[in-house]
Amino acid sequence: MENFLHSKEFWSIIETGFSEPDRGVVMTEAQQKVLDEQRLKDLKAKNYLFQAIDRAILETIFQKDTSKQIWDSMKSKYAGTTKVKRQQLQDLRKEFEVLHMKEGESVDEYFTRTFTVVNKMRIYGGKLDDVNAIEKILRSMSSKFAYVVCSIEEEKDIDIMSIDELQSSLLIHEHRLVPPSTEEQALKVSTQFDSSNGNGFSREVEGVVET
Repeated sequence: MENFLHSKEFWSIIETGFSEPDRGVVMTEAQQKVLDEQRLKDLKAKNYLFQAIDRAILETIFQKDTSKQIWDSMKSKYAGTTKVKRQQLQDLRKEFEVLHMKEGESVDEYFTRTFTVVNKMRIYGGKLDDVNAIEKILRSMSSKFAYVVCSIEEEKDIDIMSIDELQSSLLIHEHRLVPPSTEEQALKVSTQFDSSNGNGFSREVEGVVET
């Protein structure tokens, strides 16, 4: 996880942290800009850390204000002997290998489930980069995504593709697969019926009024 945070250029904010100014302190424009940048970087770092935290212990760190506080807390919670960590990493690798998209599972749900495992592996020292995660997702999607997976593999450079880009492409395909709602189907049938009557619905309304 530390290597991953280094690659995202968030490690400095986690390692050193930052402090909010005291109330009433007047800051220059330059100082305020630096503070805003630190706040944003810290928020992004916390987002990555939250993805790696078990739900069972998530509530225990909600009171932590900064990514550094969260990281320090996680280190103590996940601390253990080298042998224990090695076993935990081995178990996570097995879980990662058998991951596949379940029937009825959405793209967002599968990405969340996959990166929960990925981020845990990184915490325990597993060297898993985004390319490995992307390749795993592509080969474990359900059959209804076969066409878009082939298209991505043929047209995109996986080595430089981002996780967000992959998720966006799959979400677009997923949206196209969603059947129209009952209301949308009824509207479509009504429109087709009206069109078959020449002047459509307005003619029917006029006929009722004339009668």
